Amino acid sequence: MHWAKLRDSMDRFGRPLDEGGGVSTAAPEILDVLQGFVHELRAAGLPVSMTENLDAMRAVEQVGVEDRTLFKSALGATLIKHHEHQRAFDTVFDVYFALVGPGADADAFADDGGPPITGELGERAAGGGAMGDMDPADLARALLDALQSMDRDALRRLASMAVTMFAGMEPGRPVGGTYYLYRTLRQLDLDGMAAQLMSRAAEAGEAPEGELADRLAQEEMQARLKELRDLVEDEIRRRLVEDRGVEAMARTLRKPLPEDVDFMHATKEEMAALQRAIYPLTRALAARLAQRRKRRNRGQLDFRKTVRQSLSYGGVPADPVFRQQRISRPEIMVVADISGSVASFARFTLQFVYAMASQFSKVRSWVFIDGIDEVTAFFQESDDITEAIHRVNTEAQVVWVDGHSDYGHAFGAFRDRHLLEITKKTSVILLGDARNNYHSPNNEVVKQIAARAKHVYWLNPEPRGYWDTGDSIVSQYGMFCDGVFECRNLRQLEQFVGAIIEA
Repeated sequence: MHWAKLRDSMDRFGRPLDEGGGVSTAAPEILDVLQGFVHELRAAGLPVSMTENLDAMRAVEQVGVEDRTLFKSALGATLIKHHEHQRAFDTVFDVYFALVGPGADADAFADDGGPPITGELGERAAGGGAMGDMDPADLARALLDALQSMDRDALRRLASMAVTMFAGMEPGRPVGGTYYLYRTLRQLDLDGMAAQLMSRAAEAGEAPEGELADRLAQEEMQARLKELRDLVEDEIRRRLVEDRGVEAMARTLRKPLPEDVDFMHATKEEMAALQRAIYPLTRALAARLAQRRKRRNRGQLDFRKTVRQSLSYGGVPADPVFRQQRISRPEIMVVADISGSVASFARFTLQFVYAMASQFSKVRSWVFIDGIDEVTAFFQESDDITEAIHRVNTEAQVVWVDGHSDYGHAFGAFRDRHLLEITKKTSVILLGDARNNYHSPNNEVVKQIAARAKHVYWLNPEPRGYWDTGDSIVSQYGMFCDGVFECRNLRQLEQFVGAIIEA
């Protein structure tokens, strides 16, 4: 079935239809892989619409799959909306198209159109099957020759041989690709290869002169070795996909988007991605809320102005005029636990709230461990929220006795100093896991706050299944709140902030 015909006969779920309206069984294999690829992107959290799915099909129809780099670029251009989603896209692409393009049928010396390995080593390999009687020393010399001439076809074949020789892969064995990669690279000894490449260059009279030239040459060697490492990794991934199937491998290797990363278990790299993702999310959320407000806040019909304006249409009220309603923005008080277990959650929540400050009439914030301190001034005195957060971490007076969480004492101090400042325009957001180290909960403070505030919300970064286990007493506070929400990542935080702004 022709690509154009397939594209025009897609049902609303993106599946190809046959002439009778049923799902086609004659679709090309690449189309099936592409649809599985799009489904996995959606499962990973990427917002891929039906229109973008069709755009990707049109792009593939134009570029084909022979050039893997061009093919990947075409899919990326049509399916990725934000640069922070690139990492997740790359992982899914590498799995779903491991069997498509160069190396898909890469037996060690298969006749796939690429030039064979020549010379004595090629003859020895060809004489004995896939690897012939080559030993690790022969393979190392062949790799050095290929790296020196940068023969990519030979490198691809040799990478396949190295995986066969060193990885110890067994069908059905439940071992991750990282283990196989480690075993292969340990035997190849890339650091030793770099030294040997430089030695060969010196023997051939090609050694660079001068410190800068020497450093550039070393960087070039490292780039070549990285390419070899990537080829080995691609080959391992291809074999795992052949053994386990693309769906199983995609689930195993699935990487969360920055907005889906758990605050409390994020790595250093994921923390940096979260930091970069905050501001695009807040801008997009502010734009959406502005549009919703514009539609929702249309006031009652202004009959007099409508009649006056209709005179230009001969008295026909073609353009009704509505009274403009006054937009009410909530006043926010944030009270956040910044003890070690939830510090990153509090930091990102404060950053998110202050990045959305234009959507609120006033924002005030307090942080606590067993003592409590207002930190509103830190954000007012600096245009850089990151700097303000740094001051919160270093200057806030939050230790009363021993620096272990004591919600009861911190909430009591908040009530004594600030209860009368809460009004019916105020929404109070309490942040923390409610793990109180078995101190007195003092939960009547939350009841007193709720009696004066418009709303009281509790955000908990722990999974809901962990609530009220051990020293967690979240339900004792939650009974006086308008809502207790699991808030483990930026996506849930965005949904919550959007909801309270519209409330």
